Amino acid sequence: MSANEQADVVVLGLGPGGEYVAGTLAEAGLDVVGVEAELVGGECPYWACVPSKMMIRAGNLLAEAGRVSALAGAAVVTPDWARVAGRIRDEATAGWNDQVAADRFTAKGGRLVRGTGRLAGPRRVTVDDRTFEARRGVVLATGTRPRIPPVPGLEGTPYWTNRDAMAAKELPASMVVLGGGAIGVELAQVFARFRCAVTVIEGQDRLLAQEEPEAGELAADALRADGVTVLTGTRVRQVDRVGNAFTVRLEGSGQLLGAERLLVATGRQADLTPLAVDTVGLDPAAGAVATDGQMRAGEGLWAVGDIAGRGSFTHVSMYQAEIAVRDILGQAGPDADYRALPRVTFTDPEIGAVGLTERQAREQGLRVRTSVVALASSTRGWIHGPGNDGFIKLVEDADRGVLIGATSAGPAGGEVLYGLNVAVHAEVPVDRLQHMIYTYPTFHRTIETALGALH
Repeated sequence: MSANEQADVVVLGLGPGGEYVAGTLAEAGLDVVGVEAELVGGECPYWACVPSKMMIRAGNLLAEAGRVSALAGAAVVTPDWARVAGRIRDEATAGWNDQVAADRFTAKGGRLVRGTGRLAGPRRVTVDDRTFEARRGVVLATGTRPRIPPVPGLEGTPYWTNRDAMAAKELPASMVVLGGGAIGVELAQVFARFRCAVTVIEGQDRLLAQEEPEAGELAADALRADGVTVLTGTRVRQVDRVGNAFTVRLEGSGQLLGAERLLVATGRQADLTPLAVDTVGLDPAAGAVATDGQMRAGEGLWAVGDIAGRGSFTHVSMYQAEIAVRDILGQAGPDADYRALPRVTFTDPEIGAVGLTERQAREQGLRVRTSVVALASSTRGWIHGPGNDGFIKLVEDADRGVLIGATSAGPAGGEVLYGLNVAVHAEVPVDRLQHMIYTYPTFHRTIETALGALH
């Protein structure tokens, strides 16, 4: 038996957070082994954030062309999915080839090991028949996988997940989407704009159930305007595959829906069992790896990204990676702070949010003041015309006089969110926000109106 291989740090999973940790530590002079079972870079650049935003950009252009007649003349467009698929294949993913990312990592001095890594006790990792001993420790960054609901008949059918949708060379004529969260609504809108007949089924009573009710209503209205059938408070009883089509039977009514494709977008989940976390004293049945403020999951063990259970967002993974790198290098730095966690659903209109929703704040026993102001009521919203749907919602801790949550929905909702993110994170007093200068005429000027409407 060959001797165990030595390293300073072993990183399991080279998604955005893991790749950053491994690459930065290697640049700092540490001997780093990065273990990746699939593509270096992870879900985001190949099957999620980047290709989906390319799809959304294309769909938004089609929608904008449809608004030309109201403001500027006449325009006729013919949707062509091949252009979108080609850009994803050639520009974003290089045909789902990670050589550039792999070379980027090894050029920093890291050692790339392809395969599935498992813990084998403190500071020990096995990959196939190789065992690595990490002098400083191990970083877990293996992400999550799609959560597939236990719907009778679903297992064994050729349903799509986000990966299949991103790699689609052609769009189906019809599709049923299970799940009305961010992924489900984004893809539903894109496909509908490329003339796919789409039905979204959501078990909760509204879309985007984790966000403000107003956000869910806006998303539903936007999807319906694009021809999407939206069914909320609806569950699936049975899925069948008949010939080249799916049939979906709904609970209660027994209604039967048919579609060429079925997209499952019901969330994501971590699976700790394959990592053998029990060998380091962690519960393999847990939904995430618990960490402290420095991303430590145990002695010589850190976890970053989706697996740490703080949200499946690339920006959270990168934020946590920065903290873990500092801690591994022995550098001082603040603990992770999730009070102002931002997120954006990239529909048209975009729906950005930060911090607590009104309901979450009240459930924490806080005395809150809120306001909701329609974006169309602003000068910029009026100028913008068609496509100006959206709103600003603020949630204030009335006792402390600071914003603890906000939603920014509109044509640039994700960008307008930045100022609200700063206000929540820095706990800027509301009375100070009310007396700053807001640029005219901008969408973000609606925040000034919303501050004055707090009650």
